[in-house]
Amino acid sequence: PAPDNRTYDTDLLEILSQRVVVGDGAMGTQLQAADLTLDDFRGLEGCNEILNETRPDVLETIHRGYLEVGADAVETNTFGCNLSNLGDYDIADKTRELAHAGTAIARRVADEFSTPERKRYVLGSMGPGTKLPSLGHTEYAVIRDAYIEAALGMLDGGADAILVETCQDLLQLKAAVLGSRRAMARAGRHIPVIAHVTVETTGTMLLGSEIGAALTAIEPLGVDMIGLNCATGPAEMGEHLRYLSQHARIPVSVMPNAGLPVLGAHGAEYPLRPDEMAEALAGFVAEFGLSLVGGCCGSTPEHIRQVVAAIADTTRGQRRITHEPSVSSLYSSTTLRQDASVLVIGERTNANGSKAFREAMIAEDYQKCLDIAKDQTRDGAHVLDLCVDYVGRDGAIDMTALASRLATASTLPIMLDSTETPVLRAGLEHLGGRCIVNSVNYEDGDGPDSRFHKTMELVAEHGAAVVALTIDEQGQARTPEHKVAIAERLIADITGNWGVEESSILIDTLAFTIATGQEESRGDGAATIAAIRELKKRHPDVQTTLGLSNISFGLNPAARQVLNSVFLHECREAGMDSAIVHASKIVPINRIPDEQRQVALDLIYDRRRDGYDPLQELMRLFEGVSAASSKESRAAELAKLPLLERLARRIVDGERNGLEADLDEAMTQKPPLAIINEDLLAGMKTVGELFGSGQMQLPFVLQSAEVMKAAVA
Repeated sequence: PAPDNRTYDTDLLEILSQRVVVGDGAMGTQLQAADLTLDDFRGLEGCNEILNETRPDVLETIHRGYLEVGADAVETNTFGCNLSNLGDYDIADKTRELAHAGTAIARRVADEFSTPERKRYVLGSMGPGTKLPSLGHTEYAVIRDAYIEAALGMLDGGADAILVETCQDLLQLKAAVLGSRRAMARAGRHIPVIAHVTVETTGTMLLGSEIGAALTAIEPLGVDMIGLNCATGPAEMGEHLRYLSQHARIPVSVMPNAGLPVLGAHGAEYPLRPDEMAEALAGFVAEFGLSLVGGCCGSTPEHIRQVVAAIADTTRGQRRITHEPSVSSLYSSTTLRQDASVLVIGERTNANGSKAFREAMIAEDYQKCLDIAKDQTRDGAHVLDLCVDYVGRDGAIDMTALASRLATASTLPIMLDSTETPVLRAGLEHLGGRCIVNSVNYEDGDGPDSRFHKTMELVAEHGAAVVALTIDEQGQARTPEHKVAIAERLIADITGNWGVEESSILIDTLAFTIATGQEESRGDGAATIAAIRELKKRHPDVQTTLGLSNISFGLNPAARQVLNSVFLHECREAGMDSAIVHASKIVPINRIPDEQRQVALDLIYDRRRDGYDPLQELMRLFEGVSAASSKESRAAELAKLPLLERLARRIVDGERNGLEADLDEAMTQKPPLAIINEDLLAGMKTVGELFGSGQMQLPFVLQSAEVMKAAVA
């Protein structure tokens, strides 16, 4: 794909930038009100799309009714032109044919009402179908290919835009959007794509997606407008529209039902009067700067007539947009840049890095794999690194098994970690949220057959963020200058040739072990830090990341914990944004004894001198010491402190063992409220200062908060 500078065969986006476009109202409820027989449906009761062939006159009347009252755009009668809907009637092979017929009918009527001064537009309606891929009802690739057929019919029929609407599952929405894009490439005709999600009265989409997760997943797919439709009336949509108005960098739209449906004598009835809908939509336009409004279920030509009149008297509000580069799970969004912390990418869901995960994967004990993922969530990870690559196994099968389960089981976004494009594809086709792809590099060049090229095709199509390693045809960069030079080449290539924003690129300047004692590796830690600092100076929007624990490979666990923690702090100070790390194996800087911290710093910056080698000194300090015994020595140190000082320190250290006994003793000396206000809050104040200065990571702040909560109780 070329950079995102598409030119369209319609001026709809230009018109949307100039004024508010008013769409039509309901199709389904209008058809229910028409006098239709079972013969009109060819015996396929409820299959509205068959009417495109049998009763075009009825559809023309409905379109005409909306255009006569002033609508700018009408939706095609193609909502059910998808695999699951037409498949239920055993006519899935007619998808393209019926989509074309429905679009051609709307086109004829829109052209009839168009004038040189005011065009009328056709929106190709693309519904969700009845099967949700995130729940395993169907496969992404299968419905994507069916959406290609529907989109081809709409393109041939003369649609001005494709409206992917009433979306309940982000993976289904992705299939529809990317299917439409593939159809446009095939047809050589490009029109805008609009995405409308449906947010239930629960405040999320049907599968639990928050509006922030939806925006994060949808916008990078290259859609041209985002909004809400169906499920509720306008009253329930206000806060979700506020979020989109403040965060979406594309136009925002809404097409609500005529109120929340109530059960009446003839089925669902919609209580919102035309004047009430007009007032609500005009208010949204004024407050949220919307670009397209219209109606969904229950809305009639009279509703639209009054909406048109109200919008004509309304000044569109100015939108003030705050964009935060993010990734998402099916449920929630996570910003790539964390305040006062690094983005913690949990490393244990990795078949190469975790023996427990690998053994569970090989045994197909998927519940154990999910438990390991959940442990990382509890330990404070923001993203999960999912790697299934293991010699002798079919990675695409393993990725399908795990990604499909994590899609609904994990609240955290997923980093897909593989050197094989089929494995990455399997992950992307099972995850509706926005993923990070790990990784690309220039090891085998950047030609059409290179791994870089094949991976970037996936990244660009699926709107993923991407990790880019500082490796070129000569190998892994070791000096700061070489690391930065490769990074510059990667950034220019990924943005210029693949249309990916700088803020969606995570440059990995690569950490190598500095624990071998070999002369050529002594400066690797300092080189990595210097490269991060220079890169952030040149490209502040680019993200930086590291596989952190590589730095300490070869040392014992206790020494690794200290070296990793000190190195993480130094990289963070240089501007590093994220790290692949086991969060529970990091220690806050304030808990590391000064001598250990200083020796670790000397090793990182290669401060050898006559008679002093920091590597030998670090190994001596930790000879025979385990991570557990380090913890025991900290507990012993804690026990030596005076009681009230110890209570404050317990909060800072997040140390709960022995808390109740200390509190019982303290309450013999002063009242509970005094302990809380004078001693416990003093500890939380220290926690806040350490977090604010970057010396304590978020997982440890949460630990401290839990101990504070227990102590107060």
